[in-house]
Amino acid sequence: MKSPTARRALNHGTTIHGAQRLRNEDGTAVDRVPTPLTYYYPEGALAEAIRAARAAHGDFEHVAIVGLGTGSLACHRKAGERWAFFEIDPGVIRIARDPNLFTFLSKCAPDAPVVAGDARLTLEASPDRYDLIVLDAFSSDIIPVHLLTREALAGYLSKLSDRGVIIAHISNRHLDLAPVVANVARSQGLVTFLREDDRAGDFMTTFAANARVVVTARDAGDTGRVADSWTPLSPDQTSARWTDDYSNILGIMLRRKFGG
Repeated sequence: MKSPTARRALNHGTTIHGAQRLRNEDGTAVDRVPTPLTYYYPEGALAEAIRAARAAHGDFEHVAIVGLGTGSLACHRKAGERWAFFEIDPGVIRIARDPNLFTFLSKCAPDAPVVAGDARLTLEASPDRYDLIVLDAFSSDIIPVHLLTREALAGYLSKLSDRGVIIAHISNRHLDLAPVVANVARSQGLVTFLREDDRAGDFMTTFAANARVVVTARDAGDTGRVADSWTPLSPDQTSARWTDDYSNILGIMLRRKFGG
């Protein structure tokens, strides 16, 4: 029997890629626009970064989301903004688009295209320039390293508007990705800020998950209040920048486990 506030989650191994409330406190079915849960909850770091960039920039014209999951981020879209999702896994696309499973896309962004394929290639092929690019593909045990290299970032910048912002969701139980982003960002002359949530004590009641989020931009002012309230990141002098020819997964795994 389901609890009065039953939720459905998308899991891959031990990683949750989004969840949706199915029933209200009184046991009735939820039929309103869904509220994002897990990493995507309204008071979380991802939501704050999006709101701050929007406040600094004005309403976005085009937004690119790399990584679909359940489509939770769709419900952070504002009316009139054109969002597009880029997802490599056709199974994930099928699940997110099925309103019998999750309704984030169908209720919040029914007209948003979902582009299948490797995001580095499909984003580069897009004719649009984006005011916001969100990278949300790094929570699993195996990460797409090629989306975090110096060359990848150069590609994102070529598609970013002049005052655009890049948000990277880097929550990962095994890997400390913050110095990776900071190093490749500095190689392009960008500023970088970090926020780490701490919701470990109430996950089972609120389904709000701990999140680590990095915001990077050409100018701190483009990030809005993030620049004033988040932690600025400096390059890690002990590790080399990741490139298409070099990465060091073991190093960031040890850093996550032992600190440093």
